[in-house]
Amino acid sequence: MEVININNTITQTKETQSLIHPSVALDLLKAGNDRFVTNRPLNRNLNAQVTETTSGQYPFACILSCIDSRIPTEIVFDQGIGDVFNARVAGNFVNEDILGSMEFACKLAGSKIIVVMGHTSCGAVKGACDHAELGNLTQMLDKIQPAVSAVATEPGEVRSSKNLAFVNAVAHENVLQTIEAIRVKSEVLNNMEIAGEISIVGAMYSVETGKVEFFNEPII
Repeated sequence: MEVININNTITQTKETQSLIHPSVALDLLKAGNDRFVTNRPLNRNLNAQVTETTSGQYPFACILSCIDSRIPTEIVFDQGIGDVFNARVAGNFVNEDILGSMEFACKLAGSKIIVVMGHTSCGAVKGACDHAELGNLTQMLDKIQPAVSAVATEPGEVRSSKNLAFVNAVAHENVLQTIEAIRVKSEVLNNMEIAGEISIVGAMYSVETGKVEFFNEPII
């Protein structure tokens, strides 16, 4: 399905959002990240976007990513005000509050894709690998432990933050487990995905290059 000049509009409107199929939403994010990596951002008037979104918002995507300061979502996908919903938490996992936010984004506000995005050298994942304990951080990192346990290593291989390959493998596995948790714990989102109304995909952001690699993409 072709969507004409969507990224040349001041911001998303009800009309442009309605034209976006989940596969098109993914293509828009891929194209935006390519512009970011190659330093070719669209020329946007952010003040104009503030004005244009005063009466409503029609984001085409909902992105769950880590709180890490090196991953400002709109920037790495070259999107503007009103284009994407953001849910950010260290370790990019889901709980009832985040699931409810995603249900609002997709079922009520019309977003066409959910992207669960981890990243390389993730501090939260490193903390989980090291079984760090500190106040509320302890319980938060426990949510990443299933991914730590799921990643196999060779005998004698270090299973801590000192092994960056292990850390990145856990981050990737954590994205997959988060996607599965969305499907299991949200009947609303699971049914929307089955009906083809949304896609739920995984991604990994490289803090070294700025490139986003998508995976777990739907077969369309």
